[in-house]
Amino acid sequence: MMKALTAGVGDEKFEKSDGAGAMSYPIHTLKHEHRVIEQGLRALAGVCLRFSSGEPVPPEALAQLLDFIRAFADRYHHGKEEAYLFPALERQGIVREGGPLAMMESEHQVERELVAELGRDFEAYQAGIPDAHWRFVETAGRFIDLLVGHIQREDQILFRIAEEVLDQTDQASLSAAFKQAEAEIGAGVLENYERIAAELERAWAA
Repeated sequence: MMKALTAGVGDEKFEKSDGAGAMSYPIHTLKHEHRVIEQGLRALAGVCLRFSSGEPVPPEALAQLLDFIRAFADRYHHGKEEAYLFPALERQGIVREGGPLAMMESEHQVERELVAELGRDFEAYQAGIPDAHWRFVETAGRFIDLLVGHIQREDQILFRIAEEVLDQTDQASLSAAFKQAEAEIGAGVLENYERIAAELERAWAA
């Protein structure tokens, strides 16, 4: 799990957004969000190492990690890809079925199923059920492996396709849609999740 998390992750520069909360080019925004998500994944892997070493982990830390994954990684980041990026690529002739879009959407769904399983494992751990932490570690390992590979496939394949086929009109439309999504969740909320990801990484990453 740790090897999968560190191999090929974070190779690109961790790009910060501008003062408006969104970058000038929407694909850069998505790449930046990937770097933030990777911070949370490193924290999750570190938590699993603590569990594997026999150390207890405060339920509050697990709850914070799960909230970050659900709210930032899935509802916000994956939600923007599914609502705006994938349709924009379809309009430029990128086939959904049997192509990279269908694969990415399928992986999003598997990730959601694993997050739901992580939530059940966390509830069992919180309730003091014996060996619940081992189930959490096993589920987290599958989730990390899948999401790390997913991020790499998007960075190295899907986003490169997007950079080639999306014209300036598409980019402007995506930028506007992303800014609207940010306004709906609140710029302060996004900044808070980025702060939480950095704090979790500092506290728990190995």
